[in-house]
Amino acid sequence: MKLLLINPPSENELLGNNPQIIESERGFNPPLGLLYIAAYLRENSSHDIAVIDAPAEQLSYSLLEKRIAAFAPDVVGITAMTFTMRDVLKTAGIVKKLNNDTKCVLGGPHVFIYPDETINLPQIDFLILGEGEIVFKEFLDTIENGGDLSKVPSLVYKNNSGETVKTPIAPMIEDLDALPHPARDLTPFERYSSLIFSRTPVTTVFTSRGCPYGCKFCLRPHLGKKFRCRSAENVIGELKECVQMGIRDFLIYDDTFTVIKKRVSDICELIIKEKMDIRWDCRARVDTVNEELLVKMKEAGCIGVHYGIESGSLKVLKNINKGIAPEQARDVCALTRKIGLKVLTYFMIGLPGETMADMEETFSMMRRVKADYAHLTIFTPFPGTELYRSGLESGIIKKDHWKKFAENPDEVFVPPHWGENFTREQLQELLVRAYQGFYLRPGNIARILFNIRTPGEFFRKARAGLKVMFMKKQ
Repeated sequence: MKLLLINPPSENELLGNNPQIIESERGFNPPLGLLYIAAYLRENSSHDIAVIDAPAEQLSYSLLEKRIAAFAPDVVGITAMTFTMRDVLKTAGIVKKLNNDTKCVLGGPHVFIYPDETINLPQIDFLILGEGEIVFKEFLDTIENGGDLSKVPSLVYKNNSGETVKTPIAPMIEDLDALPHPARDLTPFERYSSLIFSRTPVTTVFTSRGCPYGCKFCLRPHLGKKFRCRSAENVIGELKECVQMGIRDFLIYDDTFTVIKKRVSDICELIIKEKMDIRWDCRARVDTVNEELLVKMKEAGCIGVHYGIESGSLKVLKNINKGIAPEQARDVCALTRKIGLKVLTYFMIGLPGETMADMEETFSMMRRVKADYAHLTIFTPFPGTELYRSGLESGIIKKDHWKKFAENPDEVFVPPHWGENFTREQLQELLVRAYQGFYLRPGNIARILFNIRTPGEFFRKARAGLKVMFMKKQ
């Protein structure tokens, strides 16, 4: 069978409650979920596989339509996130217009949370809930051989009577080393970049799945709460493949790379032993690193660590069950800087129970940790999270916005905010003030200019700086 996996254009992506600058300068990342599926199918089946990454290829919908028509797929697979559903459905509509017999299959976090609403959308034929690599092969084999779809796990579809069928969800994949590395060669990998790195190409890497922490604002339902990780040797094998392709800069995209310090140390030891000329950064919690580990990471090519601090107020941190303290965050950021690593911090405003005094503590924390980059967003209660449920139950969130959107994505949807103490307009004005206060400080501008290494990096950062200077609330 001919399978086409598509990362749709991002012309109609929901922007949440934040100014567009937050998303517009981040560059393109490879659609690793699709590339894992492509790699597994290529290694374990005879199906004809192609991938289209429309954002990276800068494809308009008219060009995308031509590409789909040229490949003439039997099945199209699309990853569905709530914020991308408009473009997902527009893409599926093109598929159906070209050939109504082509099967449209969605996977990803959105369909896991809203399977009933999504399967009722006219463009969609099947949903795959949970991890897709093994299940997608079973699905394609069954379709090709005219088998019984009710025996394929993790599937949602309509039977001939129009009734929704849901098969039991397959267990999570325990041995991640058994999966082939993502098929990066199927996308224009040389186009991926990041503001963090001065050279291209850049790629993302997942060395684990699942997050064991209990933050109330976050949810990864399709990957589970159990932390499952790849071996150090398997990770190094993937990095070597990338180096052979000319990729030497890596964004390690695990929710928390440093959950198991020994594994991270082992990965670093192998990078050092192999004398790999690479650079990378990663996401960590401030309570999962120490000086010994950070020193080892730097020796192995790490250039920076992303820390989710979220708030400068201990009260607010407790409200969201973050499990850290402001002083702890301040000390770990200082330690990271002392070792010579860049510090990237994430904060939110408009959190449950937050007052203006709490917010000022957050703004103060942003300045005091002296991060190289600070990412500040307005808290958006996402579907399926504990805070979204409690907001609905308490009446702070007036109606089930996300469910309504899942039933009928439209152009007037505005993602909810936590309307307890601030209006959306007030939060947007405070966000702009905080961004400009952080990035437009003379010392910060001088530091950024001093660290620029290439003309391309200069123009990317200058463009981002001008957007911050003139940014306005949405």
